[in-house]
Amino acid sequence: MGTKDIEIVKNSGLNAEELIAKLNSAFADEWLAYYQYWVGAKVAEGLMRPDVQKELEEHAAEELDHAGRVADRIISLGGTPILEPKEWYEKTKAGYLVPSNPDTTVLLDQNIKGERAAISVYKELFDMTKSKDIITAHMARHIMEEEIEHEQDLEDLVKDISYAKKK
Repeated sequence: MGTKDIEIVKNSGLNAEELIAKLNSAFADEWLAYYQYWVGAKVAEGLMRPDVQKELEEHAAEELDHAGRVADRIISLGGTPILEPKEWYEKTKAGYLVPSNPDTTVLLDQNIKGERAAISVYKELFDMTKSKDIITAHMARHIMEEEIEHEQDLEDLVKDISYAKKK
């Protein structure tokens, strides 16, 4: 844990415990998003399956990276990332949409919903920290930018599938 980092956050007026709790919620979201993308890529069926699988696998890797970044930030603030995976369901804001329907368009729509929830989570973290904890704010902004890119990537695939269905 970073002593000076913790001191800066505490002196900023931020409630460190509340911030760590919000970061742990984001951490849970990232792990669930990782799995939702990963397993969705495995079960995907339908139009443009190879393209959808590739995109879902790429996003899964990026969600795992986000989980690592958030965990590092939690630790640097003197907290502990969620240690029990069963707690992810209790702490998540974005939730987990079971990819029980393997249709590529259904999977994409589920993941678009997840990205939109993640964008909201990181916007909230950014707003909470932007003038008080620039380290967390920078991390939240960076991850939010990537989540926005993910949403666009998935929306583009939905459009491509829609055009393919018309042919």
